[in-house]
Amino acid sequence: MSRPGRTSDTSSIALSAAQPRPANAAMAADAMGVSGSKDALRQLNAAITELKALSIEPILRRAVAALEAEDHETGGKLAIQALEHDERNGFAWYLLAIARERAGDFINSITCYQSALALLPNQAEVANDLGRLAFRMGMKAEAEKLFRHFMAAKPNHPEGANNLACAIRDQDRAEEAIEVLRPAIEAHPDMAMPWNTMGTIVTEQGDLATARLFFDEALRLQPSFPKAQYNRGNVRLSLGDPAGALADCDIALSGVTAEDERQMMRLSRSTALLELGRTAEGWEEYEARRHPLFADCTQYQAPGAPWTPETELAGQSLLVFGEQGLGDEVMFANLIPDLITALGPEGRLALAVEKRLVPLFQRSFPQVEVGAHATYGVAGRSVRVAPFLDEAHAPELWAPLGSLLRRFRPSVDSFPTQPGYLKPAPDRVAHWRQALEAAPAGLRVGLLWKSALMNSARRRFFSAFEAWREVLATPGVTFVNLQYGDCAAELEQARREMGVEIWTPPGIDLKQDLDDIAALTCALDLTIGFPNATVNLAGACGASAWVTSAPGAWPRLGSDHYPWYPQMRVFTADALGDWSPMLSRMAQALAEPGGPKLRRAPQP
Repeated sequence: MSRPGRTSDTSSIALSAAQPRPANAAMAADAMGVSGSKDALRQLNAAITELKALSIEPILRRAVAALEAEDHETGGKLAIQALEHDERNGFAWYLLAIARERAGDFINSITCYQSALALLPNQAEVANDLGRLAFRMGMKAEAEKLFRHFMAAKPNHPEGANNLACAIRDQDRAEEAIEVLRPAIEAHPDMAMPWNTMGTIVTEQGDLATARLFFDEALRLQPSFPKAQYNRGNVRLSLGDPAGALADCDIALSGVTAEDERQMMRLSRSTALLELGRTAEGWEEYEARRHPLFADCTQYQAPGAPWTPETELAGQSLLVFGEQGLGDEVMFANLIPDLITALGPEGRLALAVEKRLVPLFQRSFPQVEVGAHATYGVAGRSVRVAPFLDEAHAPELWAPLGSLLRRFRPSVDSFPTQPGYLKPAPDRVAHWRQALEAAPAGLRVGLLWKSALMNSARRRFFSAFEAWREVLATPGVTFVNLQYGDCAAELEQARREMGVEIWTPPGIDLKQDLDDIAALTCALDLTIGFPNATVNLAGACGASAWVTSAPGAWPRLGSDHYPWYPQMRVFTADALGDWSPMLSRMAQALAEPGGPKLRRAPQP
């Protein structure tokens, strides 16, 4: 039972704790109300009364009634009927916008909202709904302007403050978002939505324990609140509780109605399942990323029919698209040798990968046609194609690489035990072994410590450079810089404050030259870092590699290692953001008498 007007004791502590902190990030569900809420439709009905054109009024009222009954198809048809009578009727445009948004047609919906706002500048709810849609489509700056428009008309509206805080937070201005949201919580402590949003902000700042208090309070106030339940599940996963995360996600799924939110939650559910070692189930839920209403869905334009797990592959011709991030393209390629075997000598495989991977993949799989995929934005969606294909020999089937995991990697036991499936250029491995002789004497260890994209959406997954101090102090080790992007400040910090010279290999672009980077990792004694493309390349080439891991990291598939790379050693943090104990264990392993049990990758 909620207690209106009063927060719980634990949440009072949480609210006082929500002060500016180093920003970090998580995947979170924003509660921002719904387009055409019952309150908004009720106000709209009242406004329709003022219409002079009585012939349109009954049509609009029927459209409102249809939307209230969750019948967006009828509501949209009636709105169009009203517009056929009067194309400058702002109410009709607003109702059509709501109907198209609920149908998942965001591009046309946003156009309708814009028309409605131009015709109804004093209807603040239009700006709020348009802002919500702009936010869903990733237009955060535009959403902020629209929410400020709404707040100017309704300065004390808690939902408006909540929505504005979400838009500000996602522009990496967490402290400002907190200052917008705090008065709304203090004025309306019995409203669950702002508590949920404050939880997402604190989660991004890396304070998961406090974030959970906010989500707990949101659920205390509104026990049936799917987004808060889902967000709490994500926090529990990051705190190392995948079973609790799965339970929260299942409850959230039972209450959510919007299809795009359902697919987002299914994708999160796949992460919890994979971390629990329920691999086959996890891959099935991972297909949520391909649902047409999933917000970040990539659509594939390819000849032939989509592959399904039941499809017989022997003798078929198949086009496979690399997908997700660059590291995932490398990691998922673990299954390609098995796929080639399944297709058999009469089968034919074409592989569309990121352009920088083409030389490495072509050398590794000479019997495969390898080319670069291309991705375009079409009507607000990402569309991926394989432009290198010969239309005269179009494949019969196509599949995203990750979807094939359902067939070839249903359990940890289905992964090969032999390391290495990518083959770097032998002459470049020899080149780098010779070049490394110019580095200071000692064990040559490649090092990465950050992502090139370090905004609030990613920062919590990476340790500060300072946290590597104990590792960098390991005697007898020469660290080789594998960090792409601007890292001059960290190299200077290591030199000036830690007395460590990190050697930078000459003549290589550490972001673009992936084929050469693969060769370099095979020439090193060891590569250590977080799981980015470079560490994945080292693992895929069979090179010695150590990787840092956050709790709840799904690529471990519930094990204590990376099944993708049997030779790779994993160092897992006890809690997300608490990197020092993990890096201390790595430093101790690196300094073991006789050195860590390293081995060079086999000579290609």
